[in-house]
Amino acid sequence: MKKYQTFDEMFQDDEYVSKEDREQINFEVDLIGKIIEAREAKGLSQRELAQISGVKQPAIARMESMKSTPQIDTLLKVLVPLGYTLEIVPLQRKS
Repeated sequence: MKKYQTFDEMFQDDEYVSKEDREQINFEVDLIGKIIEAREAKGLSQRELAQISGVKQPAIARMESMKSTPQIDTLLKVLVPLGYTLEIVPLQRKS
């Protein structure tokens, strides 16, 4: 096994983390980051978001700490009260 000096070296090694896995991880980190940002921008606690979304506060805490990956219906329940939704967009092709 290779020795890595940093987490980033390991994470960027295609033999250790595939490009697809890396993209999925980055997507989940970005998505959860945006949810936390939107919740905080609205001045809501996790408990308040739970009350208006119908998703239990511990589930929101697990999602925000990335201890669980939410299902699409849970994401929508959380996103809609924050004023957001999910959208499928084409990948941008690099020239």
